[in-house]
Amino acid sequence: MSLILRHSPQTIGITLDENGWANASELLEGMNKKGYAINMEILQDIVDTNNKKRYSFNDDKTKIRANQGHSVDVDVELKELEPPEELYHGTATRFLDSIKEHGLQKQNRNHVHLSKDKETAAAVGKRHGNPIVLTIKSGEMYRDGYRFYFSENGVWLTDEISVKYIVF
Repeated sequence: MSLILRHSPQTIGITLDENGWANASELLEGMNKKGYAINMEILQDIVDTNNKKRYSFNDDKTKIRANQGHSVDVDVELKELEPPEELYHGTATRFLDSIKEHGLQKQNRNHVHLSKDKETAAAVGKRHGNPIVLTIKSGEMYRDGYRFYFSENGVWLTDEISVKYIVF
């Protein structure tokens, strides 16, 4: 479902609107056609219990979307906020040379993802290999004019992070 709602809705023949919403019944129909046994009750359970709070419904539950992490061009109506003084980015040690040279780039996503605590960042880093947690001077970035967004599921987002704001 993450692949469909964040990266490739066309894999099951659906489209996302400009704000990332998919028609919930079309999502269910498309997933069932691809061999995933899913109904509205299961979909509701996924939204309610996903440990990353990755998905949300609109008010009448006719639409569903991923809260952040898209590689497709959508506006999920993120809230722009002043970040805490420090945020954290979990990555793998194999990416350090590139980060030291280029900073943190959004790559194929719409934003760079940041965590409010080191534990969450470490868990993210483990998904990519031998983990390392980088401290980001987010307060300084904000004062220097960078924008920060806070997603529905508690992930901090920004467009890029220059090396000068990263503590290795």
